[in-house]
Amino acid sequence: MVAPFPSLTKTWHTNTYPAISPTRPEVSAVEKTVLITGGGTGIGASVARSFAAAGSKKIAILGRRREPLEKLAKALESEFAGLEVLVTSADVTNEAEVDAAFRKASEQFGPIDILINNAGYAPTFGAITELDVAEAWIAFETNVKGSLLVARAFGRASKKTEAIVIETSSIVAITPPYVGSVTYTASKLAATKVWSFFGAENPLVRVIHVQPGQVQTDMADSIGLKNLPDHVDLPGHFYVWLASSEAKFLKGKFVCANWDVDELKALADEFEKTELGTITLHGLGPFDHVLTLDRD
Repeated sequence: MVAPFPSLTKTWHTNTYPAISPTRPEVSAVEKTVLITGGGTGIGASVARSFAAAGSKKIAILGRRREPLEKLAKALESEFAGLEVLVTSADVTNEAEVDAAFRKASEQFGPIDILINNAGYAPTFGAITELDVAEAWIAFETNVKGSLLVARAFGRASKKTEAIVIETSSIVAITPPYVGSVTYTASKLAATKVWSFFGAENPLVRVIHVQPGQVQTDMADSIGLKNLPDHVDLPGHFYVWLASSEAKFLKGKFVCANWDVDELKALADEFEKTELGTITLHGLGPFDHVLTLDRD
C-alpha cells in the first residue's frame, strides 16, 4: 500500500511478516526479562504475547486496571509453558506506585533486560481555543511525567548496563502539525526527548523510539478513530525484532513499525554514521557529542 506518512523504506507493512516473526531464532528473547508499561491491552498486550512467543520466561506487565492484566497473564501462562507473568497494578503518574512496581519486578525477576515504555494517553482532539485544559493536561501527566518516573525507576532498579528501552512514541511528534492534536503531539515529543536524555545519560543502553502503527486500540476508540489499518501483531513482532541484535544499529533512532526491516538493515551503515533517523534540526550539525553545561 502507499505509505500514509514519510517512509525510509519502499515497503510499508500493515501486518506482520516472516522477517519479524518472534519465533525466528535470530530474535530469541530466551533468558531475557521484559517489563511492559501499559501492558494489559492493545499494543502492550501484543508486545507481551510476542516476547512470550520469542522465548522470554519472565514478563512483567504494568497498568492501571488490574482485571485486564490478570486476564492476559492467565492466558499467556496457559499458552506458553514455563512462562511467569508478574502483574503489577500501577498508575505511571504515581511516583510511589511506579517505584514499588519496579522494586517488585527486580526482586522477583532480577535485573530487567528489556523495558517497553508503552503507557500513554490521548486527549480529545480539538483546536487550542476549544481545549478543556484540565483534560488535555492529563496527556502531559501520563506521557511526560509518566516517562520521567518510569525512566528514573528503571535506571535505579536495573543493574543491566546494556539494557534495551523501546519507547512507544508517535509519528505526530516529528511531522508538521496535525491540527487538533496539539496536546497529544507536544506531550509525545516531550516524552521522546525524556528517553533521548535517558539514552545520553546511560550510553550503553539501547534506546529506540517507535511509531507503533495505526492500530485500533481502546485508546483509539476513546478519541473517535475508526477503521485504522494496522494489525496489532505488527508492533508486537516489530518490538521483538528491535530488541534483537539485528537492530543494534538503530540505537537512539526513531523508526516506524511499518517500515521493512530488511530494507532498514540495508541502511545500517547510514544509520550509524549519519543523522538518519535522529530527531534534530538539520543544517546545523552534526552534533557529534552530548552537550553539557559547566556548573559551579
